[in-house]
Order: sequence, then structure tokens, then C-alpha cells
Amino acid sequence: MDAFYKKTENLLDLAGISINGARPFDLQVHNDLLFQRIFAEGSLGFGEAYMDGWWDCDALDDFFYRIARVNLDRKIKPLRELGTFLKATILNLQHPSRAFVIGEHHYDIGEDLYETMLDSRMIYSCAYWNNADSLDQAQQNKLDLIFRKLGLKKGMRVLDIGCGWGGALKYAAEKFGVEGVGVTVSVNQAKRAAELFKVLPVKILLQDFRELNGQFDRVWSIGMIEHVGVKNYRAFMKVVRRCLNPDGLFLLHTIGGNRSVQKSDPWIGKYIFPNSMIPSLRQLALSWEDLFVLEDLHNIGPNYEKTLKHWHQNITSNHKNLRDNYSERFFRMWRYYLMSCAGIFKARKLSVWQMVLSPDGIPGGYASVR
Repeated sequence: MDAFYKKTENLLDLAGISINGARPFDLQVHNDLLFQRIFAEGSLGFGEAYMDGWWDCDALDDFFYRIARVNLDRKIKPLRELGTFLKATILNLQHPSRAFVIGEHHYDIGEDLYETMLDSRMIYSCAYWNNADSLDQAQQNKLDLIFRKLGLKKGMRVLDIGCGWGGALKYAAEKFGVEGVGVTVSVNQAKRAAELFKVLPVKILLQDFRELNGQFDRVWSIGMIEHVGVKNYRAFMKVVRRCLNPDGLFLLHTIGGNRSVQKSDPWIGKYIFPNSMIPSLRQLALSWEDLFVLEDLHNIGPNYEKTLKHWHQNITSNHKNLRDNYSERFFRMWRYYLMSCAGIFKARKLSVWQMVLSPDGIPGGYASVR
């Protein structure tokens, strides 16, 4: 028996997964070179092998849940990943000169893809499923939760850092009567968002967050700081503090990791979110030290598994309508992205935090909203 096969079998056995087994979460291998590729290239090679059709799994989310629960990713350390680590350690991968890379690579790949996958407001972050039976309702729940935490009121001036396609700002302007600014590094997002605000008092900026100025009563950032990088968290917090009125509030909604890292998963970094990384609570707390008071911390991470599965179902059920613009290899890549993340969130290796911060602390304290 091939040594790499046996090593793979032994590792998967720790997660209760079999090679070519009959259960939905078992690994179905179509190319025996997979086993050598795993140990030579790690998670990058494993993900690329799936894209290449070397293996399949009926329940990808359950497969990744099982391997995440026993930390199999930490048991394989290929030399190929050493260069990625050194690059992230030495360089500032989120330098202003690279600010627009994520927009071009990910958010500008096709409006039809995101229109199909997301809710009607095109909110591309974890939904909130309490008392919701549809993606639209769950995303509205999330926005309501955020804006209740911020205490939005008519006439307030607000800033959305990483505004996406403008859905959150539009909802805030229409329901609460606020005005303000949204910023993104995606050309497609900026163009679409600007169309939403032809008759609303909101301005959309296509620029790096470091260029922001102005004064705002409330600031929020939903699913954007994952693209900022640990070397720039402090700069990010200083920009928020500079733009926030002394009696204002800032809400940060972000994916969070259980341990501090310097880079993203190699496959995710290459194919999905280049130059991005998941922050830890420790890294974020250091970044706002002496700048903000933490008023509230809320973990809604278990909601992301269901959100990702809904996005995957939307893509799967509309596959025929998207085939002309996207290859089968792309669909395999996208399925791997969504369902691997669903499994990792189910395993509680990643969370979603909503943090409310104030410049100097709210007199008498902050009343938490749930």
C-alpha cells in the first residue's frame, strides 16, 4: 500500500472519515496522486485537487466539520506553505497599493453571481436567523440588530466602511432617516450602490479606508476588516476614531478566529480572498487600545453555517442560468469555498463578532441589545 495513502487514511480516521466509503461525508478519490499532493501542497493542493476533479464528497460541509473538529489542518505542514507564511510576516499584504486587489479579484467577478446567491439587498455577510424563515428576513434581522445596537435616529450622519452594494446604507436611510457616506474598493459595488442613492442623501466613495475624513455620529463596518490585515488594524481604528464624534458609537461586525494568525488559509488566499486574514479577539483588542471603550460583544457565529448553506443552495438551484458565464471548474471552486466554510463555522473554529465601541465610554453604561 502506498505510504501517502496510508498516512492519509490514518489522518482521516481521526475524523471518522473513510476513503471511498459509503457515507455522505466520506472522501471519494478519483486520482490516487491526491495522497501525495496533500502532503506536498497542504490545503492549497487539496482545494486545487477538488477543483481539478481528483476527489468528491457528497456532504462537503460535514466533511470539513469533521476534520476541523480534530484540527487535521495542523497535522500537515508542507514546505510550500512556508513561503506564504514568510511573505505574510515580512510584507504588508494590505498596503494601500494593494487595497483594490480584493475588489477586482472577488467582488467584481460578476453581478449575476451575487444577484443569484445573495438576498434581495445583496448583503454579503452573516445573517441573523432568529425568527426568520428566509434569507431576506434573516438579513433584515441582522441589519435591524446592528442599527438598534447603534441607536440610529433621524438626521444622524453615518459612515459605512466597506459598504458593499449599498444594501445596509439604503435600509438605514429609508427606515431611520439617516444621511451619510459609504466606502468600497470594488468598482462594481460602487457603481451599483451609487444607483441606489440617486434620491437618498448618501454618497458612495471608491477609495481605500485610510483616505476617509469627515465627522459622523455613527460608524459601522460589516465584514470588511477581514481584508485589512493585522499590520493595519491600528491604522483602521485610528481612522474610525478620527471620523467618529466624541459621543458617537462604532459597530464592528467581523468573522473572528480562535487563535491569532498572520495570514489566511493558502487556498482561500489564492482563489477567494487575496491578501485577507481572519482577526483574533486579541489582535483587535490591541488595535483599539487607548482609542475606544468596548461597550458590547456579541457572538452570532452559529448563524453563518445556515447563511452559507442558503447561498450555496441559491447557486446550485440556478446553476443552469449561470453556466454561460462560469466554468464547471469555477462552480467546483465556489462550492468548495461555501461548504468548507459552512463546516468550519459549524465546528466553531470561526465566529462572527459584533462589537460596539465608544470613544470614551458611555456615561452610566451601554444597554446591550439582543
